[in-house]
Parts: sequence; structure tokens; C-alpha cells
Amino acid sequence: MTLEGKRIGFGLTGSHCTYDQVFPQIEKLVSEKAEVIPIVSNTVKSTDTKFGEAADHLKKIIELTGREPISTMPGAEPLGPKEPLDCMVVAPLTGNSLSKLANALTDSPVLMAVKATLRNGSPIVLGISTNDALGLNGVNLMRLMAARNFYFIPYGQDNPYKKPTSLVANMDLLQKTVEYALEGRQLQPVIIPHED
Repeated sequence: MTLEGKRIGFGLTGSHCTYDQVFPQIEKLVSEKAEVIPIVSNTVKSTDTKFGEAADHLKKIIELTGREPISTMPGAEPLGPKEPLDCMVVAPLTGNSLSKLANALTDSPVLMAVKATLRNGSPIVLGISTNDALGLNGVNLMRLMAARNFYFIPYGQDNPYKKPTSLVANMDLLQKTVEYALEGRQLQPVIIPHED
């Protein structure tokens, strides 16, 4: 499947350690001539960490997509019927945003973009990166795994002995997952050994 001309929303949440795996995937989508619309959570927009400063991350997103990221709730809301997306990606998806999404809470631009896209029945692709996916957040993960229009970038335990409840998506499979999702299919296997 070609992604040329497809409008793909790309939401980033606060798993800062994962951005170096995600940015190349945005670049790949753009190189496939997809129209990538970036959306960032409040954490991405304003939090500096040992993995980089917020301003640098935003600058990189602009360089990759040629667009200013959507960073407000009113900015994300039109991605529903007014300016529909063909697919919405959230990668990385933190445990915090995962739990809110599974419980229909909409308190960030990324979650608003997901909600807006679901209104149109378009696919949502999730790339999880969370230390508690096999802990208290497990119920939320399974709720979304069973929900209509949600597709997961295949994921696995990134450090099963030191972080036994942590799961991280293999971001190298992002584009292929999007292609499958646009056809209404989940890329399999969805649970995979995770390689650092």
C-alpha cells in the first residue's frame, strides 16, 4: 500500500527516552509522501529532561514535517469531521495517556486528536512505551486491544528482569502497522521479543 497523499496525524506523548526511535519513523512517513500532521502533549511541549529540551524536540518535529505541531485542544478538535485524518498515530504512548485513552478522558491535544479521529471511524495506531503495561495499566492495555479501530505497533518487554512490567513498541514496525491499519488489519504477531 502506498501512503502517498494520506493524511496521518502523529501524536507524541511524554516518553522522552523513546523520541530517538520515533523521529526516524516520522521521517519515513514523510519520505513516503504522506502528509504528516504533528500533535504534541503538554508534556512534550514544555518538559526538559536528560533526553533533551522541549524546544529542541519541537524544532526537530518542525524540521521533519514542515509543520508547527498542534499543541492545544482547540487546535486538535478540527481533526474530526472538519479536517479528517486517514489515520492517527500515537507514538510514543505513555502509560498515563494509555490509561486516560482507555477510560475516555480527553485532557491533552493528542487525546483530543484521537477522539476527533475516532468520530470518523478512522484507524488509531498506538506505539506503547510504559513501565506499567503489565502492572496496574494492564487492564487499560487490554481494553484498547479489544476496542474497534485501535491497532498496535507490535510490542514486547524491553527489560524483563529489571523492569518486568514494562512494554515498548518496536517503532521500526510503525509504517507497516499504519499500512495494515488503513486496511483494517492488525499487524501480527502483536506481542514480540523486544530488541534494544
